[in-house]
Amino acid sequence: MPGIAELLGSLIPLAVIVVLIISAAVRIVQEYERGVIFRLGRVVGAKGPGLFFIIPIIDKMIKIDLRTVTMDVPPQDVITRDNVPVRVDAVIYFRVLDPVKAVIEVTDYIFATSQIAQTTLRSVLGQAELDDLLSRRDEINVKLREIIDEATDPWGIKVSDVAVKAVDIPQGMQRAMARQAEAERERRGKIITAEGEFQASEKLAQAAEVIGRHPTAIQLRFLQSLTEIAADKNSTIIFPLPIELLKPFLDMTGSGSDK
Repeated sequence: MPGIAELLGSLIPLAVIVVLIISAAVRIVQEYERGVIFRLGRVVGAKGPGLFFIIPIIDKMIKIDLRTVTMDVPPQDVITRDNVPVRVDAVIYFRVLDPVKAVIEVTDYIFATSQIAQTTLRSVLGQAELDDLLSRRDEINVKLREIIDEATDPWGIKVSDVAVKAVDIPQGMQRAMARQAEAERERRGKIITAEGEFQASEKLAQAAEVIGRHPTAIQLRFLQSLTEIAADKNSTIIFPLPIELLKPFLDMTGSGSDK
């Protein structure tokens, strides 16, 4: 019995050591993660998802999340090409496609992507005019995404979308833009009124030409006017009498006086 006790006493430390070694060798990564393995300082690849083993002490693992990262770009003070100071913030969506590059090519890929996004935002918006920044935002978003994606591609990063969220304009510029918009609306109103008068004058000229070719048309117009006036239940109706209707009587009177 003392021999069994001594055997158990020697096996327990051994079992503890085995358990510690196994626990140090076993690694589990989630479906959306990958484990980049370094062996004696050299990268041997990325493993996962699921359960796998590494060599304790010799191997080192760094977990990389493959899910899409939504990152707010801090507000940037930008002067547009037409010398208007604005404050712009944006949001960027990106994910890791190559976990090995994301580890060995850059120290902190999230921080590096944020810095690239900030500098690109200032550079691109500084080349655009204020009107383009407000009205052509989709084109600017596409240009930002292409530039940032190209810059982060060596790090194994894929930028899926970039969106400019807000453009803050100084109060003085907002008032100037409001006055400009009001003046533009007045200008368009005057142009529309002038075009309407011009078209109406052309129609009146065409109507006068038709009536000139067909004198009886004026009589029909008189009757139409009489119908419209009578519909309003007026007590007094002024009916114009053309001189052409009196011409036969005037001719008869003139011929009688000659005799």
